Amino acid sequence: MNKRWSKEVKGLLQKKKRKESNRFIVEGQKNIQELINSNLEIDALFYTEKFKEVLPPSVLNKIPVSDITTPVLLKQNGSLQTNDSGLAIAKMPSYSLPSIETISNFSLALDDVRDPGNLGTILRIADWYGISDIFLSKNCTDAFAPKVIASTMGAFTRIKCHVVDLPEILSNYKKNGVQLIGADMDGEDIHNFTPENKSIMVMGSESHGISQEIHSILSAKITIPRYGDSESLNVAVATAIICDNIKRV
Repeated sequence: MNKRWSKEVKGLLQKKKRKESNRFIVEGQKNIQELINSNLEIDALFYTEKFKEVLPPSVLNKIPVSDITTPVLLKQNGSLQTNDSGLAIAKMPSYSLPSIETISNFSLALDDVRDPGNLGTILRIADWYGISDIFLSKNCTDAFAPKVIASTMGAFTRIKCHVVDLPEILSNYKKNGVQLIGADMDGEDIHNFTPENKSIMVMGSESHGISQEIHSILSAKITIPRYGDSESLNVAVATAIICDNIKRV
């Protein structure tokens, strides 16, 4: 990894640079292999001798820039404390908003979720439950931040993240018959809840929950019943529980 690419990689650790260049970094063997097997476009790949053993030559030949590097350089330039495999630079995908006809029966919307680990885990949960679209408010953390990508375990290649004016988009879907469900402490017991044919589940921020603007347009509110003394659940954990209950109906 020469000085030019080192500077490029370090720049992509910052949201501003990612937005300007429309590119992001992917680190570690699992995520890079998922990236290679996806339809996303790879601009550069820097890999160790160890990782080279599992990289087919045909893959390397398709990437404009590919070069051997070391774990030391990967640590110095990337975001991971340990990385003995590689680092890739990929182009950000662009997805069209699903129409009323094409939107799946169950989608997720995140209102101001700011923790990168939580967002990455939610993408991984969505992937597990076959959810293809996630709508992100403009105040959510960047879905292409290194910590988010690392937490997805490859789900970033399959989940379509839409950064939108969340109240406006959700209102439009609601007008066209899509049910808006919000996670709320005062909501209906999730165990007794049956969603409508097409619905979007809204999860709020870690500290403030769902914003008042979103609250005012919800079709229904649900809650996870509490049996102990804890005051709250982590947003990613709550998302997993809700997805499991919804998908079982």
